[in-house]
Parts: sequence; C-alpha cells; structure tokens
Amino acid sequence: MKHFKWRRQGKVRLHQKPNAEEIRACAAWWRAELDTIAPAVVVLLGATAAQAALGPKVRVTRDRGVVIPASERFPHDALVTIHPSAVLRMKDPERDAAFDGLAHDLREAARYAGDA
Repeated sequence: MKHFKWRRQGKVRLHQKPNAEEIRACAAWWRAELDTIAPAVVVLLGATAAQAALGPKVRVTRDRGVVIPASERFPHDALVTIHPSAVLRMKDPERDAAFDGLAHDLREAARYAGDA
C-alpha cells in the first residue's frame, strides 16, 4: 500500500496504520497495478499489506518467509515479511536478528522469482 498517514510525536513523525476504509479505497488501484505488472511473486511488507491482500487470518510472525500460492482471493504468489520500518524501530540485539530475517525473506522471494 502506498500510504502516508502519520502523527507528530515531538520532533518525530510516527506512521499510523490505515483504517479499513482507507485500505478498501486503495485496493482496486494496487490490484490493477499488480495485474498489469504480473510479478512472479509479491512481497507483502508488514501486517497491513499482508492482511489487505490475503485476509485477516494472515500473521506476519507465523506466515513470513514462505511463498503462499496464488488463490481466488489474491491471484499472485506472495511472500509475507516484516516491514523494514519495524526493523529500524527495534533496539539491538533484536534489530540485527530482525534485519537478518528480513534479508533472508527477500532472498527467498528473489530465489522464487528466479525459478518462476
């Protein structure tokens, strides 16, 4: 999703999760974009993107790093992973492990796309 809703907290701008109406408003647009591009795999960064595409039962912590085959609901193979901004918000040593996990997931998506 291309979404730029935020709130100010001191000198920092904090990202805010879009509401259901905002997600629905963008759905036709990003679906048309994906249909035009026809990617080998779609990388869904974070829970908002994953749940918007695959439904509310998707959990990033449970479903990440594995290619989910296309279905009637989402007609593209997809890989769920954490959002890079989540990694940036973490403190060491969790940040290092999260970064390594994100990099692993992206390599898996690239490998899958190369095989497709």
